[in-house]
Amino acid sequence: MILHLAAFTWKDDVTADDIAELTSQLRDMAAQIPELQSYHCGPNLRVRPSPADYGVAAMVEDARALEAYLDAPAHAAVYERLLGRMIADRVAVQLELGADAGP
Repeated sequence: MILHLAAFTWKDDVTADDIAELTSQLRDMAAQIPELQSYHCGPNLRVRPSPADYGVAAMVEDARALEAYLDAPAHAAVYERLLGRMIADRVAVQLELGADAGP
């Protein structure tokens, strides 16, 4: 299994309505991509200090499934409609999850 994590920092003009619309569109998108084993997205709770405003966690079976998710037309459409204009900064990591991955 692979866990793909993305964290976004928004441009100054991003509104609460933009974020709510993005969250709705991302959840709708996830429902259309069968390679996703699990998908979570939302505003940073800021339990600890972080510059990130928003996060996405997507779990997939393998690298092929990750590529299918990232290259899916539904994923590209959300980026084109909304996400692309909102991002000031983005970081992403992929973690391998398995029997030896720890607790």
